[in-house]
Amino acid sequence: MQASTPETQAPLKGPALALLTIAAALSTFMEILDITIANVSIPTIAGALGVSTNQGTWIISAYSVAAAIAVPLTGWLARRVGEVKLFVISVLAFTLMSALAAFSVNLPMLVTFRLLQGLVSGPMVPLSQTLLVRNFPPEKRGAAMGLWAMTVILAPIAGPLLGGYISDNFHWSWIFLINIPIGLFGGITIWTLMRKRDSATVKMPLDVVGLALMVVGVGSLQLMLEIGKDYDWFASPFITALGVTALVSLTFFIAWVLTSRHPVVNLQLFRDKNFRYGVILLSVGFMTYFGSVVVFPLWLQAVMGYTAAQAGMAMAPIGIFTLILSPIIGRNIARLNLRVLATFAFVVMGAVSLWNTHMSLDVGFWNIVNPRLIQGIGMACFFLPVQSLMLSNITPDQMAAASGLSNFLRTLGAAIGTAISVTMWEHLATSHHARLAENVTPFSSMSNDYLSTLQAAGLSLEQAYGAVERMVNAQSYMLATNDFFLYCSVAFFALTGLVWLTKPKKMASAPMAH
Repeated sequence: MQASTPETQAPLKGPALALLTIAAALSTFMEILDITIANVSIPTIAGALGVSTNQGTWIISAYSVAAAIAVPLTGWLARRVGEVKLFVISVLAFTLMSALAAFSVNLPMLVTFRLLQGLVSGPMVPLSQTLLVRNFPPEKRGAAMGLWAMTVILAPIAGPLLGGYISDNFHWSWIFLINIPIGLFGGITIWTLMRKRDSATVKMPLDVVGLALMVVGVGSLQLMLEIGKDYDWFASPFITALGVTALVSLTFFIAWVLTSRHPVVNLQLFRDKNFRYGVILLSVGFMTYFGSVVVFPLWLQAVMGYTAAQAGMAMAPIGIFTLILSPIIGRNIARLNLRVLATFAFVVMGAVSLWNTHMSLDVGFWNIVNPRLIQGIGMACFFLPVQSLMLSNITPDQMAAASGLSNFLRTLGAAIGTAISVTMWEHLATSHHARLAENVTPFSSMSNDYLSTLQAAGLSLEQAYGAVERMVNAQSYMLATNDFFLYCSVAFFALTGLVWLTKPKKMASAPMAH
C-alpha cells in the first residue's frame, strides 16, 4: 500500500487545477473523438489502401470491440496499478498507437494498431473524471464536471465533421496524427501534476476465468453489433454463432463474478438502487440518442440529397445549448432537484423526437436545424443529473470500478442503438415501399395521370416509371424516418417514470464520475 491516499490530500488550486481540467478534458475528447472520426473517412482510407469499403469497416470494428473489452477492467486495473499511473500509461499508449496507425501501409497493419488503440483506451474516459472529482474542492466539482461533460457530448458530434474535413482536404493519416500533440500534453501534464497524488494500490489476484469469459462474451457481442447489418443479422450463421457465444459466455460470466472472491468486474454495485436505475437511464438514454444521431444524417444524405458536410452542419447545433448549459448546471448541481431536471431532459428529448415526426421531403434547412438546437437543452440536462443520481451512493474506493462499468454499459447502449436504429429504419422503409407501390398499377387513375404528365414533359414510359420509383422510394424513407422518431419519443417519455425510482441523497455535492 502507498503511504497516502487522494482523500487525505488537499485539493489542487489555481493554475494546477486549471491544467488538470484541461488535460483531462482534452484526453477524454481525443478518445471519444476516435470512436466516430474514422466513420466518414472509411471510403477514403479504403481507396488509399486498395481495399473495398466493406473491408475498411474493420478499422471501426477493431477499435470498438477492443475498447468494449477494456473499459470494464478499469476498476481492477486502477486498484492494481494506481489511478494516475494507469491513466498516464493509457493516454501515452493511445498516442503511440495513433502514430503507428497513421503510418500504416496496408489494411492488416492499420486494423492491428486500431485494435491496440482500443485496448489501451479503456481507462481514459472513466479515470479522467475520477481524477477530477478527487482533486477538485467539493464546492467546485459540479462546475468542473459540467465543463468535462461537454467533451463527452460534443466529441461524437465533432468526429464526423472533423473526419470529413480532413478526408476532403488532407491525407487520411491526419485523422490519427492530430492525437499526438493532445496525447503528449495530456499524459505529461497529468503525470507532472499528479504523480505524488496517486491512489493506493492493492495486489489483487487476476481472475483468469472471469477475464476470459468477459473477453469472449463482450468481444462477441460488440462484433455482432458492429458487423451484423453487413451480414443480414441472424440470417447469417456467423452472426448467429457470435450471438450464441455472447449469450452463453456472458451468462457464465455473471454467475462466476457474483461468486468470485476477487471478481474482475464488481457487479455487486448493482445492489445499490440508484446505481442500478441510473445505469439503465444512462444506457437507454444514450442508446436512443445515438440511434437518432445515426439515422438523421443518413436520411439527410440518402433521401434529402445533403452532402456529408451539409448534414454535419445540420446536426452541429445540438452542441450550442450543451456548450452553454453544461457548466451552469454543473456549477449548481448541488442545489438542483436531480430527478426533476432529468425528467425535464427526457421530456424535452421526447418532444423533439415528436417534432421530427412531422418532417417532409420539402422541409427547409432551418426547420431541420431548430429541433437539433432544442435537443441540446435536453442533452445538457440529461447527462450530469443522471450521473449524479447514479453515483450518489458510491464510495470513493468504488468510484473507478463504478465509472468503468457505467461507461462500458453507456458505450454498449450506444452501439446497440446504432445497430438497431439502422436496421429498423431500413425495415420500416421496405414496409412503406411495399404499401405505396401497391397503388402504382395500370388500374390506378392517379398513377396513370401522373405517368401521362411525366411523358408529356418529355420522358419516355421507362423514364417515367423510374421517376415514380424514385419518388416512392424517397417517400418510403421519409415515412420510415417519421416512424423511427415516434418510437424514439416513446422511449424517452418512458424513461421519465424510471427517474423517480431513484432516491438521491440530500447532500452538499454528490459524487460524480463517468
